[in-house]
Amino acid sequence: MIKSQSLIGPWQTFKTLIIDTFASLWPTPHHLAGVGDHRPVRVLQIITRLIIGGAQETVMLIADYMDETAWHVDVISGPQTDSEGSLIEEVRRRGVPLTIEPSLVREVNPLKDIVALIRLTRYIKRGNYAIVHTHSSKAGILGRWAAWLAGTPLIVHTVHGWAHHQQQHPLVRGIYIWLEKVTLPITAQLIVVSPRNIEKGLTDGIGRPENYVVIRSGIELDRFGQPQTPPLEMRTALGIPAEATVIGTVTRLSAQKAPLDFVQAAGQIAQQMPEAWFVIVGDGPLRSEVETLAKELNLNDRLVLTGLRRDVPELMATFDLFVLSSLWEGLPRVLPQAMATGLPIVATAVDGNAEAVRDRVNGRLVPPGEPEQLARTVIELLRQPGLMASMGRAGQDMVGEFGAQRMVEQLADLYERLLRQKGLKPVSSPLNPDQMSQDE
Repeated sequence: MIKSQSLIGPWQTFKTLIIDTFASLWPTPHHLAGVGDHRPVRVLQIITRLIIGGAQETVMLIADYMDETAWHVDVISGPQTDSEGSLIEEVRRRGVPLTIEPSLVREVNPLKDIVALIRLTRYIKRGNYAIVHTHSSKAGILGRWAAWLAGTPLIVHTVHGWAHHQQQHPLVRGIYIWLEKVTLPITAQLIVVSPRNIEKGLTDGIGRPENYVVIRSGIELDRFGQPQTPPLEMRTALGIPAEATVIGTVTRLSAQKAPLDFVQAAGQIAQQMPEAWFVIVGDGPLRSEVETLAKELNLNDRLVLTGLRRDVPELMATFDLFVLSSLWEGLPRVLPQAMATGLPIVATAVDGNAEAVRDRVNGRLVPPGEPEQLARTVIELLRQPGLMASMGRAGQDMVGEFGAQRMVEQLADLYERLLRQKGLKPVSSPLNPDQMSQDE
């Protein structure tokens, strides 16, 4: 990978990259390491940014859990993190080989996007990868085309939630759909975390059913429901009374997650239930709006904004009820995390939420964008502690399908099947033995 360069003389740099790249792309015989021999198959995971989020944690766990005797997994990411937190140091602490590509940014930037395409192509070519697996929208488009230009035999992409949605301007939405359509022919498989993502893709004309396969986004189940800090101790640290009823969420403070709906609902709940407290774990661009609305609703002394935290299992253990107010989703990892903790859930009935939460079994589903209905449903549940307890137990019984072990086993099986379809025979081994005791 070319080292980070100054923006001084960007066009000269761009010209040099063009010449060098297309010279390097001239077809030359090469052998794919790990395919047909006893070396690990080389796999590259590409993601736009390593913020604290579901797609990012999925990439980290794939790279960490895959059996290193069968798969050599590298990760490449853009540099941006900002207020949404960073997983970069945690990825490195786990020993995952990580490269930061400075030109891979989230926003549309024609010059940087072209440079990123060229740099990714050269990196993939030199890395001699048998598999390139992309995640997130920008990396999903640039990464797949870079892999195709580099001659990678197997290209797959995970949809963690489509980039296009009904809240966008129709032109913007149409461009995103078009990009997915034109990139599909070079994609061996689209992986989705929820069957509802398949339905949405097919409705928008993206591929056929056989283009899709469902592999849940896995979590480290053994971290939840067994907090290292006792719940009462954590409540004390947060300034919450031991006897309070705590309604909590773990979310990004962005338009997609509708945190203002959560605060609006909290204001209505607080009027009827003076013992209720509220916790929001996370950060993001809407933090100031959340703080302002909380002040307007006189919630300042009953709403705790923790900011970004990595002790989510311990924080969740202080909740009595978990709430998610998203307007659109893939299948958010916080829902199986709440299930593993034994919490009843109230979530909006969008996309994958409606798969993790079975209405009236392990929680309740409410329409998105309706904080009044969200508040009414929460109050109704809080007044039925027996029902809440049974929902929490049901969630724990259901959560096994969301384990990291299961995800990695399914992904390794998919990689092997697709390689064999192309006449390539990888060394078979689905999971790192060091991880076998986890998630059971």
